[in-house]
Amino acid sequence: MNPVALTAKMGIGDAGIAAVLGYAVVFFGLVLLMCVVILMGKAMAGTRKQAEAPTPAAAPAAPAAPSGTPAPGSAGEVKLFDVPDKEAAILMAIVADKMGKPLNELRFKSIKEVK
Repeated sequence: MNPVALTAKMGIGDAGIAAVLGYAVVFFGLVLLMCVVILMGKAMAGTRKQAEAPTPAAAPAAPAAPSGTPAPGSAGEVKLFDVPDKEAAILMAIVADKMGKPLNELRFKSIKEVK
């Protein structure tokens, strides 16, 4: 049968019912897809929590301070290669901010400018 001829015979009530049923099928598919995505997200979050299980922390070794004792909260010396002190301080602050950790919990061994 010709689809154009079929729609010509369809009344307003039949067209409304067909439209509502079409919308219902689409929204049911969207809700089903949303449920699948939520379940997959929860499954992946569960595996991430298992992978990030806390491990027993080793005793932190005290850094050797060749020229006396370091300031409280510091982690020793930083060797700077062709980098001014101000730029090194800015870089260390940016790294600490991006990692979400306090600066005194990070240890920088050296900072070198890549040319």
